[in-house]
Amino acid sequence: MKKADIETVDAEDLNRIGEVADEFGVTLRTLRFYEDKGLIAPKRVGTSRFYGRRERARLRLILLGRDIGFSLEDIREMLDLYEPNTGNMAQLTMAIEKSEQQLQRLNEQRRSIDEAIARLQAAMDLVRARMVRIA
Repeated sequence: MKKADIETVDAEDLNRIGEVADEFGVTLRTLRFYEDKGLIAPKRVGTSRFYGRRERARLRLILLGRDIGFSLEDIREMLDLYEPNTGNMAQLTMAIEKSEQQLQRLNEQRRSIDEAIARLQAAMDLVRARMVRIA
């Protein structure tokens, strides 16, 4: 690493991959996976990866999207419109549309789970009733 590279890295408040992994509670493999998928693009100096504010903000959005069930493709579409420090209307509109779709999917899953729970409880009640008759 050249001295000029080190000064550039220091001046931009960048963090190494291990620090970012610790900060976000993810593995190095996860960060490399997101990089391979083109979702984040850390700066590289030699073989070292450095993450600035922009990449950490993108990572926050990726992890939020993942946690609420968005596909990587949905996340990519929203990130492609991401511009920090602007009120990007296209990004915000897409985020709302994707969120509404995801909310609908989650509500459908909840209904299915509630139905499965009700069927399981009914089956358990039948088994308990039979146990009482046998005893």
